[in-house]
Amino acid sequence: MLQLDMNSQEFKDEMEKTEKFTDKVCAAKGWVYGPNADVNEGVMMGLARHRLLYGKRFCPCFMVEEDPEKPGKFKSTDDRICPCKPAIEKEIPEQGICHCQIFCTPEYFEANK
Repeated sequence: MLQLDMNSQEFKDEMEKTEKFTDKVCAAKGWVYGPNADVNEGVMMGLARHRLLYGKRFCPCFMVEEDPEKPGKFKSTDDRICPCKPAIEKEIPEQGICHCQIFCTPEYFEANK
């Protein structure tokens, strides 16, 4: 398994970029962060970790593995790269929140804060 020092400046810098990225996703989609701040922080840490290890912000709730069709490249279940297609097309419109629980509708947030 690939290792990463989460106290390194490289990781701290990527966390800052990830927070800016998720802020932009919320603004662009009209979403807000989920009501659980601890979950949001954990998901952001997972997104930053995946970006550094695999080159993409794969959803941290799903396994990432080497792509057998593309040596040296990686993929995740359902190719879930944040914000993932299932969240955009199904989870948030139908349930108000994505599987990872970082993004939700403002209505979901108000009902569950």
